Amino acid sequence: MTTAEYQAKWQAERERKAFLALADGTIFHGVAFGARKDKVGEVVFNTGMSGYQEILTDPSYAGQFVTLTTAEVGNYGTNPEDIESRGLFLHGLVVNAYDEASNFRSTKSLDQYLKDAGVPGIYGVDTRALTIHLRDHGNQRAYLHVSDEEIGANGECRKENEEWAVEQARQWEGLDGQDYAAKVTCDCPYEFAPRPTQKRLPHVVCYDFGVKTNILRNLAEFARVTVVPAKTTAEAVLKMKPDGVFLSNGPADPAAVTYAQENIKTILGKVPVFGICLGHQLLSIACGAKTGRLKFGHHGCNHPVKNLATGAVEITSQNHNFAVMDETVPECLEVTHVNLNDNTIEGVRHKTLPAFSVQYHPESAPGPHDSKYLFDEFRKMICK
Repeated sequence: MTTAEYQAKWQAERERKAFLALADGTIFHGVAFGARKDKVGEVVFNTGMSGYQEILTDPSYAGQFVTLTTAEVGNYGTNPEDIESRGLFLHGLVVNAYDEASNFRSTKSLDQYLKDAGVPGIYGVDTRALTIHLRDHGNQRAYLHVSDEEIGANGECRKENEEWAVEQARQWEGLDGQDYAAKVTCDCPYEFAPRPTQKRLPHVVCYDFGVKTNILRNLAEFARVTVVPAKTTAEAVLKMKPDGVFLSNGPADPAAVTYAQENIKTILGKVPVFGICLGHQLLSIACGAKTGRLKFGHHGCNHPVKNLATGAVEITSQNHNFAVMDETVPECLEVTHVNLNDNTIEGVRHKTLPAFSVQYHPESAPGPHDSKYLFDEFRKMICK
């Protein structure tokens, strides 16, 4: 593409007006890319500097517009190796500068990747201003307008369209009290990466509330893994004779996933249990704790967490809007990890039963590997 052709393409894109309308009436303008379909969702910001494809394919982002705080996005494209689930569940992507792919691993541009998945995007947004707004006022319900259907004359957005979009954002049901785990879970049980071996491997059953592939890879390093849908009964899981049960990450409000809480109560004490993210929250609720919404959640690869047993500080990958409330932790649970940014609970362990969980993502993808030792702790718990 010549310089003149690139400038003409850039100018044509700039004339396609798009906007993100927050429920509080704030409007952020930009340029549409990805799928040209309007959506409602909850806007969050992610502070990771790379790994956008893993972020896009994390089912925990279901129902959300993900704002990436890193300025340059799209420059390394997408590829089949970096996918963390069977699809994209987020409602939209918000970025500052979109770049064309230029990387030897890339098989598809980010723009085309979003189009194929039916996910809208908007670039040219002042993501720093948006992030500060969310930090100050909390996560927002929003309406993302990227289609051409409601664009006025001369490519300019009519003011009434923005007012209408704000009202749509306000009327959306939101994520509170919503069971999104049922929307992202698998349809039927399956075995993950069974490895032929002379040695009998432990059998781990993984509840899929929105599991990431790298979690399954870590489990498969020491176990035969069976993944089951979120609503699989405890009785059905125990009939599989597992040596351990894993509770995966997932989206939205843990208080709404009542069936999982009851299943966990039945499983506790019968086999070792390990939970991550939503799984951590569900385990805590099953033991008597309560969860609540954080102002703007934790999303990114650089959250410091202190291990209270060792005193070590781990840099962690996180993605959640809800957390276990400190004042509700029952006597049977011991807090093992805390967030050094806001002192929220990041890990618990049952005092008498073989069960523990963490709020963050020790499997990374993307993120640092400081916390991978937790999978080895689960293995040792199973071997006992």
